[in-house]
Order: sequence, then structure tokens, then C-alpha cells
Amino acid sequence: MSVLYLCGDVYASIREHGERTYPHECCGVLLGVKEDSGWRVEASIKAGNTRTDSAHNRYQISPLELMKIERAARDRGLEVAGFYHSHPDHPAQWSETDFKEAHWLGCSYVITAVEKGKAAQTNSFALAGTSEENKCFEAESIEVAVIPNPACLR
Repeated sequence: MSVLYLCGDVYASIREHGERTYPHECCGVLLGVKEDSGWRVEASIKAGNTRTDSAHNRYQISPLELMKIERAARDRGLEVAGFYHSHPDHPAQWSETDFKEAHWLGCSYVITAVEKGKAAQTNSFALAGTSEENKCFEAESIEVAVIPNPACLR
């Protein structure tokens, strides 16, 4: 099982973002460094949810915004490690839609359940496989750094 290492401030920011956008889904991008056991996430970038038709249970990041985020990651010496979003009043488990819309093989997908406006469970899933035809989500553990990591501050 892979591990997603999150700086404490990144973990808190993801959960707070879900609370702030409730009852709609929040979304964002995780930036980090790939290690043997998984991603070490050093930053998260909040993104706008462009889904106006069903923002309460769907999210989408505009391609232009994603390109800007990728550029910012490179400028910081980081890579796109994955994505996060919230599930308002729904479990922190990937949905069929989440799976269909996940295309970044090797990346992590973090979901936070937000129950009645308060962040509850946060889970992560690695998108494994070698192609769209054989991709699958694998549960991965989350380790949160309690003591600030200097790398998180860059």
C-alpha cells in the first residue's frame, strides 16, 4: 500500500476548503515530490469548481487553471502529486463519476467528507494502472506531519 505524506498545514487547508465551500464540492491540486513509498505533498493549490450544473456533487478544474498550476509547480521544483475534493454530506469514498474523470495515473486523489458543514473523514486513493483501460483506485494511507517540515514552507 502506498502512503501519501501531507504537511499538517496542507491537510488542514484541504479540510478547511471543504468546509468553506459547503454545500458545494471544493477542489484543488496537490504538489509534491514522488518517493519510493508514495508522494510527499508540500503544497496544495485551491482551484475553482467550474461545474455550475451540479456543484453540490461534481467538480471540474478548468484546463487553463490546471496549466497555470502545473507551471507554478515546476517553478517550485514540484510535480502534480494529485487532486483533492470534498463530498458534502457523502462518505469520503470515490464515486463512479470520480473514477471515470480520474486520468492522472500514478497520482493521489484525496476526498474529504463534509458533514453538515464540518470536515469529517479524509481518505486518499492512488490511481494505479498503465492505461485508461486498466486503471483502478487503490486505497492509500495518509500520514500527516505534526511538526512542520521545512520543505512545506517553500
